Amino acid sequence: MKRAVLIFGAVLLGLVALGAVAMGLRHGGGAPYPDLSTEPQFPASELEMLASLDEPPGNMAVAADGRIFLTIHPESRPENIKLAELVNGTLVAFPGQSEQEELWVTPLGVVVDRQNRLWVIDHGLHGMAGARLVSIDLASNTVIDRFDFPDEVAGALSFLQDLQIDPEGRYVYIADVNVFGNRPALVVYDSETRTARRLLEDDASVRPQDYVIRNPIKDMVFFGGLFVLKPGVDSIGIDRQGEWLYYAAMTHEDMFRVRTADLNNEQLSAAELSERVETVGQKPLSDGISVDSEQNVYITDVEHNAIVRLSPDRRLQTVIRDERMRWPDSLCYGPDDYLYVADSAIPDLMLRSKDHIRQSAPYHVYRFRPGTPGLPGQ
Repeated sequence: MKRAVLIFGAVLLGLVALGAVAMGLRHGGGAPYPDLSTEPQFPASELEMLASLDEPPGNMAVAADGRIFLTIHPESRPENIKLAELVNGTLVAFPGQSEQEELWVTPLGVVVDRQNRLWVIDHGLHGMAGARLVSIDLASNTVIDRFDFPDEVAGALSFLQDLQIDPEGRYVYIADVNVFGNRPALVVYDSETRTARRLLEDDASVRPQDYVIRNPIKDMVFFGGLFVLKPGVDSIGIDRQGEWLYYAAMTHEDMFRVRTADLNNEQLSAAELSERVETVGQKPLSDGISVDSEQNVYITDVEHNAIVRLSPDRRLQTVIRDERMRWPDSLCYGPDDYLYVADSAIPDLMLRSKDHIRQSAPYHVYRFRPGTPGLPGQ
């Protein structure tokens, strides 16, 4: 009996070791990324702290009338409010407290469209509880639509986490970062036909490259190097005309774009769509982006506490840098040409205890004027 137990223990340890090796081969490793910073265009004093919060913000959207909506980052495992309106610096459950448990599982991405609707993407515990898309009419604060994604579009290990809406409010473009499944893709939802499609899943433009994110708080390396955070397509933005969708993997050196007309065209094959993807230019390791009215792409630089700008002529310029920003996450234009920044402080959330997350408060929302106009909500 004792020998059988020893044999069983040895086999179990062997399986664990093999699993660790497999995990390291799939999710470990990575090289440092070069610092692309330039002298900041604006001093850090231009960055206005708009709110100081006990809970870490996820993504944020600002309506044309100045109303501010944000998710509480799911990595912090929020216990009370998951989606909120920021009212006079205070988080108010949105659209109400009852919806926090009835409607939301792990909401993250938010955007306000030109029809004054707030769209929310909920990845549903990485697809385990079912990913969903919800739209809320901001005139009445009522839910007007909900779409539950089928498993073939967003199944287990998917991570639908950011989104953009076309000017007509029909097509929704979603980034599936798919960290653990290693199958990143773009998802397009047609609100008229109520159908969704996965696109560019095998394309290099949505996949991460082998880089390690070296944030000032910590390198994003876990379990003794067996898991290195190397997300696929994460950043997603749309231009004012709705002609181009800009996107990038967090740990990829390039920003890409593709025409929305091509994404909407169900007759294009995967190869034909891939051929129409364009490289915009080099970028830092990034999270959120926003596209202004002059086709400049504003990008968060998660390694250097900064926001950078990629211009149409492919020049990369650091716009503002401030050590207060631990992990600039979501970018969104608001009225009066302010660019809003939600600082999620991911290194203080990911795989951290609730005590550590609480002790790392406060968390902040910032804004500044970058000098170029943009469309509120995006």
